[in-house]
Amino acid sequence: MKNNVQEVLRRASSFLVEQNREPKIAEILLQHHLDMTKTEFIMSHREEVPESVKQAFLQDVEEHVKTGIPVQHLIGKEEFYSREFFVNKDVLIPRPETEELVLTVLERVKSKARPLKLIDIGTGSGIIAITCKLEDPTLTVTAADISSAALSVAKKNAENLEAEISFVQSDFLTEWLGSGETFDLIISNPPYIPWQDEATLSDTVKNFDPHLALFADDNGLYAYQQIIKQAKKVLSTCGLLAFEIGYQQGEQVKMLIKQTFPESTVEIRKDINGRDRIVLAQR
Repeated sequence: MKNNVQEVLRRASSFLVEQNREPKIAEILLQHHLDMTKTEFIMSHREEVPESVKQAFLQDVEEHVKTGIPVQHLIGKEEFYSREFFVNKDVLIPRPETEELVLTVLERVKSKARPLKLIDIGTGSGIIAITCKLEDPTLTVTAADISSAALSVAKKNAENLEAEISFVQSDFLTEWLGSGETFDLIISNPPYIPWQDEATLSDTVKNFDPHLALFADDNGLYAYQQIIKQAKKVLSTCGLLAFEIGYQQGEQVKMLIKQTFPESTVEIRKDINGRDRIVLAQR
């Protein structure tokens, strides 16, 4: 039996398909175990896979099939905005939709006068705060999370990527209430999945992403309710609120914002798949 890259990859991909798993995972795992760049991996298909590497690779493939453990947990990283972020069980795995939130925010702040203070609520792995700082170094960025374990991951990513961020453990904006400090931009990808939708999620998501980062009470709206209410004291006079939302929550989040900020201009934007995904509110 051949043990070159192409053949090992073919057999593992077929096995994943048979087990109703995504075949692309075989490619990601094998590239990781061979410690190759994407280009090196593409060029190596006729090369022999060392037996020790093959066994470690097959063990990860089987673990994914049996448990649904995300490939990102097996390799310990995920790409976001063309940068590599460390991830583990304590943080939500970065999603492509969140890149659209970051891009939208960066476009909106281009024309605003500096200095500008940004806070990322529920930072998780730090992808939003870190990317915003690296893409626009003129921003002063703070990242908050209630989870000390998540903050440890975010701090590690900021250090690895050399991003100057202030990290604060806080339940939403609680730490700033009564402080008098304000932010020009409040951005958040909070938990927004209703608990009743848990059964519809794949095992890869519901059994491995932290529930604190996935689910919210009040039909998935609890985090928005809290952040918007607290933002009344923390968002600067001409500040911007930016949220990632569940695709069915646009009008509800808009209504919550209008109740607290009746004079604000609220915009609902669609993602690349044509679903409501971002809510922007200019105070």
